[in-house]
Amino acid sequence: MAVAFHGAFKGRKEDQRLLTGQGQFTADWNLPGQLHAVFLRSDRAHAEIIRLDVAAAQAMPGVVAVLTGADMRAANLSAPPCFIPFPGRDGKKMIMPPKDVLAVDRVRCVGQPVAMVVAESEHAAHDALEQISVDYRDLPAVIDVMEAIKAGAPQLYPEVPNNIAFDWEFGDQAATDKIFADAPHVVDVTVNNTRVIVNPMEPNACIAHWDAQGDAQGNKSAGRLEFYRPGQGTNFTRTFTMGYFGPPAEKYRFVSKDVGGSFGARAGANPEYIALMVGARQIGRPIKWVSTRSETILSDYVGRSVMTGGQLAFDNDGRFLAVRYSWHSNVGCYPSDLGAAGALGNLRSGAIGPYRIPAVYGRVAVCLTNTGLLGAYRGAGRPEIAMNLEQLVDAAAMKLGLDRFEIRKRNLIARDQYPYTTPQGTQYDCGDHAALVAIAEEKADWKGFEARRKDAAARGRVRGIGCSSYLESAGTMFPQKEQTQIRFTDDGKVEIYTIAGPSGQGLETTFALVVSRVLGIPYDDITVKNSDPDGPRLTGMGTGGSRSALVYGGALTYGAREVIAKGHTLAADALEAAAQDIEFLEGTFRVKGTDLKIKLTDLAVKHKGALDTIGEVQSEVTFPGGAHVAEVELDPETGTIDVLSYLAVDDCGNVIDHTMVEGQIMGGIVQGVGQVMGEVAHYDQDGQLLTGSFMDYFMPRADLLTRIEIIDYPVPTPTNVLGAKGVGETGCTGGLTTTYSAVMDALRQVGVTQMDMPFTPGRVWEAIQEAKQG
Repeated sequence: MAVAFHGAFKGRKEDQRLLTGQGQFTADWNLPGQLHAVFLRSDRAHAEIIRLDVAAAQAMPGVVAVLTGADMRAANLSAPPCFIPFPGRDGKKMIMPPKDVLAVDRVRCVGQPVAMVVAESEHAAHDALEQISVDYRDLPAVIDVMEAIKAGAPQLYPEVPNNIAFDWEFGDQAATDKIFADAPHVVDVTVNNTRVIVNPMEPNACIAHWDAQGDAQGNKSAGRLEFYRPGQGTNFTRTFTMGYFGPPAEKYRFVSKDVGGSFGARAGANPEYIALMVGARQIGRPIKWVSTRSETILSDYVGRSVMTGGQLAFDNDGRFLAVRYSWHSNVGCYPSDLGAAGALGNLRSGAIGPYRIPAVYGRVAVCLTNTGLLGAYRGAGRPEIAMNLEQLVDAAAMKLGLDRFEIRKRNLIARDQYPYTTPQGTQYDCGDHAALVAIAEEKADWKGFEARRKDAAARGRVRGIGCSSYLESAGTMFPQKEQTQIRFTDDGKVEIYTIAGPSGQGLETTFALVVSRVLGIPYDDITVKNSDPDGPRLTGMGTGGSRSALVYGGALTYGAREVIAKGHTLAADALEAAAQDIEFLEGTFRVKGTDLKIKLTDLAVKHKGALDTIGEVQSEVTFPGGAHVAEVELDPETGTIDVLSYLAVDDCGNVIDHTMVEGQIMGGIVQGVGQVMGEVAHYDQDGQLLTGSFMDYFMPRADLLTRIEIIDYPVPTPTNVLGAKGVGETGCTGGLTTTYSAVMDALRQVGVTQMDMPFTPGRVWEAIQEAKQG
């Protein structure tokens, strides 16, 4: 049975610490005797390394070591694992070319690490960095994904023909093609889902320290690694690190307390992390690295970066018959840890969205270019598939002259059709998309829009409106056992342990609320310890894929119920009553019909450790969804577009606290709107990043979206005890496609029928001028 949540709480547990400057981020940690590292990075996109001379740098004052790719190879690291568990076309696996931590022989993107200087101070390391001499022989570079797969394009690796590392397909191609051949109508839409810089508030950083004692023979590689980093859970980090250094898991201790944003960029193992680990083991002292903002922009994992093509077949009444996709994903110069895996899995699971579409086929090419590495940016394939599909639906509506919401309503999966199995074999848990659309239509005054458009026209402005109805997968692609622990302190207060990796979501608050409401223990008496390196070893994946509340909240709920079950036995003994006569209410055990009682916390103090409990769940996938509406206004004389209003009606399952949910959805929406209106990682033809600072790169600001309304419409899922669905990425999924739809609705009024993001004033003005000229 799902747990219902009611009432308010005093405020986020994190806020007092974070808002008063008492947070402890990675750069705030310092270890005795630590050294400092800086990196020499490639200044060109593709070149052979002819000569690398570090002698002058090594002779500089304060320099302890200068490590190069040769040192990394000498460390005998294992090859990093491939996180795509499924085969491609014809059963072929992804091609994983050799991945050097520091470049050897060749560089393949601007910003790739070439050498690492380790010195007594950061200033000394930077001074030495300038003394490193590198001679390159430039090679042709390829930046655009569609150019990379053409015959004769520069090849990044000889073992990756045509720069395609993985060719993957899903669905029934023959059945889908037959439906298309016979369909009365077909629309075709290609959307360049542009590359964006993730830009967490906290720049990347890490500290590596190996236990200097090692084994009895003095082998340092047998010692224990202590590693500090901003991450999404210690088990994530442990998995990636073991991929390079091997087991056992016990020889790794990971520390990550406060994290200033992640959005997927902090999920994997950056090459800088591995370089510091090798250096610390070789030198025998801790090494610290703190990225500059320009380094973070240049060398962190990026997002989206996929050319999405789709076709939708439908009949004369607008009923959808089949959909097919052809995507080309630009993962950069190497397939990163999670860059392609999430996007492929989420494309497959969300290929038909919330619609009854009888047939589907998709094919994706994972392509290499001379650009930075793609990561699992917020949504990781969910916003991309929703945008491609929703633009196809808009195109179908326009072709038939139907209202855009009307064509959606004709094709939505009905509430009583759940659980619903899609043509590609995904099972949707539950939903009520017709209700979401009805609320969105009414609250946004969809039918009254034409009057607002006329009013704008009278002022010389062009008004546009966009809508979407979407769903996405949340939870995990890799179901597994997930654990939490509830412990009681000597004075009866509660400590919660999870392996989640919060980075701004408010998970301390969420988990404390869950346990407080089940156990009846005051919220302020609960301390949450996420990914505590000195806590219990727990099984699970960590934070990612909008899973933390439903997975770890669910495990905590089961754990809390087990605490109560244990307490029943202890209470019966303490109150000298039969167990069946004991009832539990609001933190207290009572003998029914009497005034005999004892608090749960008193039992915990009396029976130290007896109530400590591990809660456990098997992670499951859920499918949150929503219906969104955005309105924009265009000034055709300047190309300026204002986002006037945004409405989000979302089904996130049972809501633990609306404030937390609203914050997650609002943040995601703004990221989606930001990509539509300005965000893009722009490279020149030589592979130089032209948007390498906040002077050049567009970042969403508070005035980008000033009027936003978020409405909860929960349909509790039966897949977990809380009835909760994911919420961390839904706003981004809806925000991207809805805003794009609204802008294109405005642009069509001035003759612009096709345009890729971003819709900056200059680009929009040029598109309008071109449309005027025919």
